[in-house]
Amino acid sequence: MRKMIRCPTHPGNILKEDYLLLLSATVKDMAETLGVSRKTLSKIINERGSITPDMALRLSRAFDTTPTFWLNLKMFLIIIATKSRRIKAWYTILYFKIAFLPPRIKVRHVRAGFHAETGGSFFEERHDPL
Repeated sequence: MRKMIRCPTHPGNILKEDYLLLLSATVKDMAETLGVSRKTLSKIINERGSITPDMALRLSRAFDTTPTFWLNLKMFLIIIATKSRRIKAWYTILYFKIAFLPPRIKVRHVRAGFHAETGGSFFEERHDPL
């Protein structure tokens, strides 16, 4: 798997390059269309503000995209920034089952399903001693 070399694009930069410049619109016009203040939109475009779920809904409606598109851009940016700051701490975390599974028990079979009669779900594990 290839590692990402460049920093991910901020949603504000996409908003500016792909929508504002292509539509020849001003920040004021776009802010009025979205129903937010010019200052709020300007912060996002200048990469000082963040996309909120409310703003994602507004942007998705105005540009015929999905709210998840805008929120995923934001989340990916946050994850990469956090991971780069805390890389050593991230590598010290062990996989949960490896760290806490009793040493002499091996999980042989896991089964999950749905009870038609009771309407509930079930989860079943069979353990075999080594």
